[in-house]
Amino acid sequence: MAERSFAKEVQDLKVPAGEEFRGEGILAVTKALLQSGVSYVGGYQGAPISHLMDVLSDAEDILSELGIHFEASASEAAAAAMLAASVNYPLRGAVTWKSTVGTNVASDALASVSSSGVMGGTLVIIGEDYGEGSSIMQERSHAFAMKSQMWLLDPRPNLESIVDMVEKGFELSEASNTPVMLELRIRACHVHGSFIARENKRPEFTLREAMENPVRDYGRVVLPPSNFVHEHEKVGHRWPAAVKFIKDNKLNEFLGGHSGDCGIIVQGGMYNTLMRALALLGLADHYGNTDIPVYCLNVTYPLIDDEVAGFCVDKKAVLVVEEGQPEYLEQNINTILRRKDIQTKVHGKDVLPLAGEYTGQVILEGVRKFYEKNNTEVIADSPALPAVLNEEEHASLAETVPARPVGFCTGCPERPVFTAMKLLQRELGNIHVSCDIGCHLFSILPPFNIGNTTMGYGLGWSGASAFNTESDKRTISIMGDGGFWHNGLTSGVGNAVFNKNDNLLVIVDNGYSAATGGQDILSSRAINKSKSTNNLISKAIAGLGIKWQRTVETYRISDMVKVLREAMTTPEKGPKVIIAESECMLNRQRREKPQRNKMIKDGKRVVRARFGVDPDTCTGDHACIRLSGCPSLTIRDNPDPLREDPVAWVNNDCVGCGVCGEVTHAAVLCPSFFRAELVYNPNGWDRFTSGIRVKVIGFLQRRIDKKRAKYSFGEV
Repeated sequence: MAERSFAKEVQDLKVPAGEEFRGEGILAVTKALLQSGVSYVGGYQGAPISHLMDVLSDAEDILSELGIHFEASASEAAAAAMLAASVNYPLRGAVTWKSTVGTNVASDALASVSSSGVMGGTLVIIGEDYGEGSSIMQERSHAFAMKSQMWLLDPRPNLESIVDMVEKGFELSEASNTPVMLELRIRACHVHGSFIARENKRPEFTLREAMENPVRDYGRVVLPPSNFVHEHEKVGHRWPAAVKFIKDNKLNEFLGGHSGDCGIIVQGGMYNTLMRALALLGLADHYGNTDIPVYCLNVTYPLIDDEVAGFCVDKKAVLVVEEGQPEYLEQNINTILRRKDIQTKVHGKDVLPLAGEYTGQVILEGVRKFYEKNNTEVIADSPALPAVLNEEEHASLAETVPARPVGFCTGCPERPVFTAMKLLQRELGNIHVSCDIGCHLFSILPPFNIGNTTMGYGLGWSGASAFNTESDKRTISIMGDGGFWHNGLTSGVGNAVFNKNDNLLVIVDNGYSAATGGQDILSSRAINKSKSTNNLISKAIAGLGIKWQRTVETYRISDMVKVLREAMTTPEKGPKVIIAESECMLNRQRREKPQRNKMIKDGKRVVRARFGVDPDTCTGDHACIRLSGCPSLTIRDNPDPLREDPVAWVNNDCVGCGVCGEVTHAAVLCPSFFRAELVYNPNGWDRFTSGIRVKVIGFLQRRIDKKRAKYSFGEV
């Protein structure tokens, strides 16, 4: 069950030629793929292109009608290897994943397909997850494009440009026999707009035709001596062919004015942000019209020497707006100009930050500095703008505004695992914990503060493999079910079995690839009409040789503590695995909430559990919050005027998982938590029992009130 359904939106993919297509960037990319006549599509989910995989999945019937095969790949490497279908056959194919982490995983297959070259057009759609909204290391796809000489497209973030670059990307790939990468930042993925649709195409050459007429060409296999020939093909044939296609089809754009002695060279993906900065400086209007000469690089690799030289030759200086580091474009442009003996000054990282996301404010300051150095008249009449905060003001702001680290969702079944680990550490002392990629990585933040390192998706146990040695303590490694099927089965479990590891792995099995939007995986319990699910993790690890394994429901914290203690203290040697099972609460609520609301609307009796805190009983020590971390568990003012400490409080987001109460019982036997049942459309018995409760409680409450009143007047 994905984070959201595109079942309604995908019907727009049938919009006929000549009509306007309206929607967001991800849908536009899918429509462009259909218009390009692809034979196959695949990929691995991950921000910011998770929704592209969801759209393709929801559009599977439409793809099938056109003869297009869709594959939800087991990993980015599996997706990249799909492109092998285009090496010997004129098949167009596209794959997608989150970069740069996904590209790192896919690098072996990508390097091979870029060496052998392709006959059919191949497109790799990269979710360029960069900047402060990113959850990964701050790197760029540009380096990989350069390393393997794959052409890199970076379209302007509007639907017309994105669709055009998808279609032209396939043509460029075929013209140069080279795979093409197209990067989309998160804003481009979700930008809304329109374009005039073209007809969806069936593949001109089908997968079935290729299978029934196999072709073998040793010259395309990456082995000596073919691989030596491939290197010469890249520089002797593929590169010149790509340059010619890019120039002939004007993929890069010369925008803005054509006068002035200064200009700006910008990555296509940064064009909208640049125009916003120019508008704030009074150098452009809000429709993107400007007198400043702008060279927009919709293709950032390879650069076209003649175009760069032609843009710069009559200018005193140019500013290169290149997000991220190192400054690949700036270095390349300098090389081009020096070789042609063009003395135009090239500014970039001297007026813009060396690293970090280029927001509108950042680019605005860079443009201002650029013109202050080269032509102050251009910005002489610019409107006065608020200054950027200095370091002292930043520090003051950081002290004033509390940090808001990301955390687990309300009712998340993964929180109890780390609560149990915190409780265990009270007994055994601190433990080295090797983390993994996924929702469970939030445990490294407050309030749990558990975890020492994280090395990559499915590499939790591998990250602690060096500690497979004699010690008085064992290490604990964490892995999600998504990471397990992605890479952890072999790199983690298989590696531990082979090397006779004596440490512990906890596999958090919440039933989905939850961190990327709730997509089904091999071990999902849901029935998926087009995929094989219900393949148990316990059977997979048993097949690899794990003899010591336990399965426990995560919400049963006392059981979690017990089995963790057993794993950490047993004299039995060998790798140990705990499978901590409970369904992702977000997906559970997505399934159950509509059903519950419908039942209530239909007048059927529905009972929903809620938890609360008795403010008169709460001591205000907040152990429940420190050990639970649930967003629905917070604080409020103490109703007792004689006590200053705020009391714990459960807000209306509570989903009734019960962990908060169980946590406090496991920790300090807190009596302040209570469980209540909300009854919708109550029947006669519900009303009768409720009336009895009200009378009994009212009687007892009146006795207490009477006793309090008696003592308040000094009576004995």
